[in-house]
Amino acid sequence: MTDKPAPLLIKRYASRRLYNTETSDYVTLEDISGFIRDGREVQIVDLKTGDDLTRQYLLQIIAEHESRGENVLPVDVLNDLVRSYMGGDASVVPQFLQASFEMLRDGQSKVMENVTALNPMAKMPGFELMQAQQEAFMKAMTGGLTPGWTGGADKDDAPQEEAEDLATIKKQLAELQAKLSKMS
Repeated sequence: MTDKPAPLLIKRYASRRLYNTETSDYVTLEDISGFIRDGREVQIVDLKTGDDLTRQYLLQIIAEHESRGENVLPVDVLNDLVRSYMGGDASVVPQFLQASFEMLRDGQSKVMENVTALNPMAKMPGFELMQAQQEAFMKAMTGGLTPGWTGGADKDDAPQEEAEDLATIKKQLAELQAKLSKMS
């Protein structure tokens, strides 16, 4: 079993500025969001008290994305979350959400393989594009938890990176189709 790398330590100063201890520079919430999309775990602590502020800042990142119209959480889910916090009993919601996201991450590649294997449309022209869109959707839903995904790439690099990503996707699809052919 591989050990998880230590999380990236971010210290919050009294001025509320956030300091990346790895690169010795100040960072923003958007920077932290980028670290997370790139697969890094982060820990945000108050420099003076040592309190762990990670949860607060992650919720703030989600709230900022939601306020910009990047709605990921349906209103019904938000209502259920509020209800779970307001209920007097210990809630199973956190464990359920964690298990759900773990299942989503673990099953993501399996879902994509099954879509190709079970779908009679797989040999239709344009199927590769549709599959690439589904894969992008899955990556967006898991917050870029797929290794190597750079969800927040600079717009200047976008055309070249998109071409490279498309070539990679095509290569992976061809490999999957070859494996499927051997299974038949």
